[in-house]
Amino acid sequence: MVDLLIQVAALLTCAAFFLALYRFLKGPSVSDRVVAFDVLTIIAVTAIVQIAYAEGRGIYLDVALVYALLSFLGVIVVARYLERGL
Repeated sequence: MVDLLIQVAALLTCAAFFLALYRFLKGPSVSDRVVAFDVLTIIAVTAIVQIAYAEGRGIYLDVALVYALLSFLGVIVVARYLERGL
């Protein structure tokens, strides 16, 4: 039963990734693309956590945490640049 739920979560993650990728590529404004990029990184972190659970390797959780922190900082930098410029 748990394996089925993991597979369903992986399919939903893939669907969310492609929807966010569409918004990233077709976003009418730069701010839409920044938000879509943030969503893509959140989905990537989710995928890394799912892989860590499936493989039973806790080290991937550290990778996911570092990736999430770098993604957050990147989005903050881009948002400040769009707001005021560097």
